[in-house]
Amino acid sequence: MDNTVIINGEEYVKASELKRAEKLNGMEYCIVRTYSAGVFAGYVEKRKGKEATLRHARRIWYWDGAASLSQLAMEGTKKPENCNFPCEVDTVILTEVVEIIPMTEKAKKSIAEVPVWEA
Repeated sequence: MDNTVIINGEEYVKASELKRAEKLNGMEYCIVRTYSAGVFAGYVEKRKGKEATLRHARRIWYWDGAASLSQLAMEGTKKPENCNFPCEVDTVILTEVVEIIPMTEKAKKSIAEVPVWEA
């Protein structure tokens, strides 16, 4: 069953689909943007000042199908075939974190379904 509807060419998401992603051992799944290392999606294990430790994280090298990181965090990508997300890493420590956006379950699933981008 699809939980979206298109009205006048615009896709809308069922409100229940926008629930936050389930936590893993109390860690929240988020989009994390840094000053110079780029954007990541993963579980925020620890945060202190501008430093954050992510678990089960993927770098969001290039995305398509979402106008902004905010939309990506809420709805995921509508064009996974155009996205470049490398493999998941167990742990990454990010410095100079400038933005953390909690993700919905739908968006988390969307990120997971993007094929691994590799050289």
